[in-house]
Amino acid sequence: MGLIKALQKEGHEVVAIAPKDDYSKQLEEAGCVYEELPMDNKGANPLNDLRLFFRFWRIYRRVQPDVVLQYTVKPNVYGTFAAKVVGIPSLNNVSGLGTLFIRRNLVSKVGLALYKWAFRYPETVFFQNNDDKELFVRTKLVRRELTGLLPGSGVDLDRFQPVKSEENNIFTFLLVARLLQDKGVREYAEAAKQLKNKGLEVRFQLCGFFDEAAGLGISKDEVQAWVDEGSVEYLGGTDNVENVMAGVDVVVLPSYREGTPKTLLEAAAMAKPLVTTNVPGCREVVVEGVNGFLCRAKDANHLADRMLEILSLPKDELQAMGRESRQLAEEKFDQKLVIKKYLEKITNVGVRA
Repeated sequence: MGLIKALQKEGHEVVAIAPKDDYSKQLEEAGCVYEELPMDNKGANPLNDLRLFFRFWRIYRRVQPDVVLQYTVKPNVYGTFAAKVVGIPSLNNVSGLGTLFIRRNLVSKVGLALYKWAFRYPETVFFQNNDDKELFVRTKLVRRELTGLLPGSGVDLDRFQPVKSEENNIFTFLLVARLLQDKGVREYAEAAKQLKNKGLEVRFQLCGFFDEAAGLGISKDEVQAWVDEGSVEYLGGTDNVENVMAGVDVVVLPSYREGTPKTLLEAAAMAKPLVTTNVPGCREVVVEGVNGFLCRAKDANHLADRMLEILSLPKDELQAMGRESRQLAEEKFDQKLVIKKYLEKITNVGVRA
């Protein structure tokens, strides 16, 4: 939304192309022209994907945009093909590698081949961390001269600010994420159980929407079992995550791999100490021992050890970590840096308001 508003401020008309959901109305309220695009994000049916290409092609041919900005795997692939056919420059954003690199199977091989084919055509392919960029270059999925690097999707430093809240009587951890196994939700629940079994008086909160598509999601029954055994408190999903983060001591994300996780950027901006995995994307937001701790991915035991370590810190050291998080967010992850790079690229392809 920050980028949309910046483009509008520059005098551009913004057409938002996306599946219809609860957020479509917000795009229209923000002044966008909204174009509905039915799309199965997770599916791998080639006929459905061919239909998706033609949907992109029809919209691009009718709207005739000056430039298209594309995100996530399928728009990056099929939207790029359609833009090439219609003769429209595209700026792509690889916001994370998803399951294509985490799970190696036939579907991932096909997906990588499509990436390699599609990424011959964009004006620029933005990556949200250097590990992902170098991986794509090294495996010849994209030419280096077409790549660009962004500090994630950035964070709104005005919206996400440190707030002085009442000190918690019980130390509280929070995980905010879509409830997918690749976000490390199971490892978080297991680590919480281990620390609870030590007799520690600690709260472990979980906030996020269920997403059971393609069999990668955590089921409602599994989450309810954690709640019933007393290891985790499930808060549901929210669009006002700053209200949930305001009252916790530490934010945790044990993800297997990310672009640059929005959750951690928002938590850092709110001056929260962080515990996350030492994997591409996540480690960009944590300086070990300075604003948080890193743990091994897919290792609940190590996650529990790092959570116990941060739990044991004196109050003043914990507060110092929070201040370091905010400083890192201000210096490296301000969304204005992302917007500036997009505006520069849009100007470079000859688009004028």
